[in-house]
Amino acid sequence: MKTVIVGGVAGGMSAATRLRRLDERAEIVVFERSGYVSFANCGLPYYVGGVIEKRSALLLQTPASLAARFNIDVRVGHEVTAIDRAAKTVTVRKVATGETSTESYDNLVLSPGAAPFVPDIPGKERAFALRNIEDVDRMDSAIGLIEGEEDPHRTAVVMGAGFIGLEVAENLAHRGWQTTVVELADQVMAPLDPEMAALVQKRLEANGVGVLLGASVTEIQPRAVVLSTGETLDASLVVAAIGVRPESKLAVDAGLTVTDRGGIVVDAQQRTNDPSIYAVGDAVVKTDAVDDAPIPNWLASPANRQGRLVADVIAGRDVAFKPVLNTAIVGLFGLQAAVTGWNEKRARAAGRNIRVIHTHPADHAGYYPGAKGMSLKLVVDADTDAILGAQGVGEAGVDKRIDVIATAMRGGLTASELTDVELAYAPQFGSAKDPINMLGMIDENLAAGLVETVQWHEIEDAVAAGVQIVDVRTPGEHRRGTLPGAINIPVDELRDRAGEVRDGAIIHCQVGLRGYIAARILAQQGLRVRNLDGGYRTWARS
Repeated sequence: MKTVIVGGVAGGMSAATRLRRLDERAEIVVFERSGYVSFANCGLPYYVGGVIEKRSALLLQTPASLAARFNIDVRVGHEVTAIDRAAKTVTVRKVATGETSTESYDNLVLSPGAAPFVPDIPGKERAFALRNIEDVDRMDSAIGLIEGEEDPHRTAVVMGAGFIGLEVAENLAHRGWQTTVVELADQVMAPLDPEMAALVQKRLEANGVGVLLGASVTEIQPRAVVLSTGETLDASLVVAAIGVRPESKLAVDAGLTVTDRGGIVVDAQQRTNDPSIYAVGDAVVKTDAVDDAPIPNWLASPANRQGRLVADVIAGRDVAFKPVLNTAIVGLFGLQAAVTGWNEKRARAAGRNIRVIHTHPADHAGYYPGAKGMSLKLVVDADTDAILGAQGVGEAGVDKRIDVIATAMRGGLTASELTDVELAYAPQFGSAKDPINMLGMIDENLAAGLVETVQWHEIEDAVAAGVQIVDVRTPGEHRRGTLPGAINIPVDELRDRAGEVRDGAIIHCQVGLRGYIAARILAQQGLRVRNLDGGYRTWARS
């Protein structure tokens, strides 16, 4: 049996090497349009910034090494331009010469990936994208030329404030460039909710990266860009990181089913509507783990898993790809920002009845030196207690907590069951009641009706409606900043001063814990009050 794979890197090479491990007799041919078939594309921004110093570190395998170890026929610089489904052949163009040939297949695996989107604006040819080794070479060369000028103007504009855009911005700043991120939306990092994204923006700005929201680049000039606001920014370098589009033209021309956004439609075994043709990676539509809806996904982990899985299917194993949670993380100037599942925006847009929990724990026991604070957010289906998603931002420990929640979601644990998740504990690694456990305990209290909460974005309307706001922190904390119109009754005085609190009041403290204690005191005196979820810290950072 002969398997032809179109495209290398994560999906294509995972398929090729897994298939060889399963079948020594299989004939495997890989066509890769670029000059490199196996490289660390997630490391490209860090090579630009000089964090990864050696270009060779990005190159994982070569055609020669793949032939030697796996007996795979890898042909770089070869682009598949057409599929003849009836004849079961592909047309291949040699990029260097334009020479064409045909190659037969029994099974065809498409792993074309996704291409960076560059808007159709004047000067768009001067925008750099960052997808492959050739892209990073071009960008690094351009940066080197500018830095080598007698009077270098190290100014850069990054179009887009998603994961890649922010990584590029950080690395250009690391290299000493004055960098501005331009984003059409009203926040950075769309997978985060606004109050969490605000923490990321603050860290960017604190490290000299400018952030312009609600704007787009409308023209790229030789040393500047023009914005939709009419403003002009100096820009010796322009990077397009607005987003990507599936490279599905080959599939479309072959009559394979794609969505209106260009994603190739596959079943759980990665088969297209042609049973001899499979597709994996960024070009493929995935299934959302929360609601089973079709969604795009541009992450490396699903691409690798799909490549492995399609090899299993071709080899005759009974496997199926699972829906995705879109778990992702980015590191920016020492800050970690991570997500899994749905955010609050998406859950509310879908009409779900939800509970939202904000906490601000330390990454390990506070009495042990070096503890760092983080902000966690959990989104829960209030009807079923299912975990819909989570977000985390902080200097340490965020990756661990989001990974645990993603694992809990995959295993079907409810939010309240996080209370009983048993995690490794020593004071330098965590707390006896880990932040994960605390999320479960808070959810358990909410589900049982022991406390009601109000969200940061509901405070403005509550104040306008004349709802009483009670700050239960110390007088010193109260003087340094509080909610509009709040009266100060420290929690330790509350039992004696409960008569000053009106029914229906909103209670707040710094992060929510003292507010919860106050709410329980008042509830047992017959008052219905609500605690500000995540406390003053969440509200003040929004």
